[in-house]
Amino acid sequence: MDTAPLSIVPMLLGPVQTNTYLVADTESRVAAVIDPAWDGAAIVREAERREWRITDIWLTHAHFDHFAGVGGVVQKLDPAPRIALHPLDRPLWQQSGGTAWFGLPTFDPGPAPTFELEDGMQLILGAHAFEVRHSPGHSPGHVMFYCAAQACLFSGDLLFAGGVGRTDLPGGDWETLLTSIRERVFNLPDEIQVHPGHGPSTTIGRERRTNPFLVE
Repeated sequence: MDTAPLSIVPMLLGPVQTNTYLVADTESRVAAVIDPAWDGAAIVREAERREWRITDIWLTHAHFDHFAGVGGVVQKLDPAPRIALHPLDRPLWQQSGGTAWFGLPTFDPGPAPTFELEDGMQLILGAHAFEVRHSPGHSPGHVMFYCAAQACLFSGDLLFAGGVGRTDLPGGDWETLLTSIRERVFNLPDEIQVHPGHGPSTTIGRERRTNPFLVE
């Protein structure tokens, strides 16, 4: 596994500037979309421009700004991609991703998730293996996707450059979030590149040393 190059294309989408990642094995040209935040048609156009075939949608969690583009992606593809979500976030998905908490109307979330994520599960994309790391605190079913051979971690809304995920929404918990970071992120090497749900990328080492929420 993990012998061919991995290409990561970030796309800043939606009303709250969410990072969507189009990730592809450049040899087989198969791709996954991590957190299609908005404008699924634009995501598909980008994949088509690169001659990539989207086979999977991987959701770090089910807040609306991380899956509002699912319907647009699926509508443009045949066969439809697999939609993966941790089952503990299924109730959040059923509540339109919490739009009511932000005073926003409900929306059509698109097709329901078709594949349940589990901690420690391996997701295969071409020649690349991604480990699913359950990391609650921001939401009960929050997960990250870790590709050890490519030294990258898609951290969702758990950890940001200089920040951490909010815990004031239903299902959030501050101590649980800190535990997830310490036990699910800080047990990885410092050089791992972190691609968060919002803001710029960073490294584990940088956050370990300088993140004001985490430096002890």
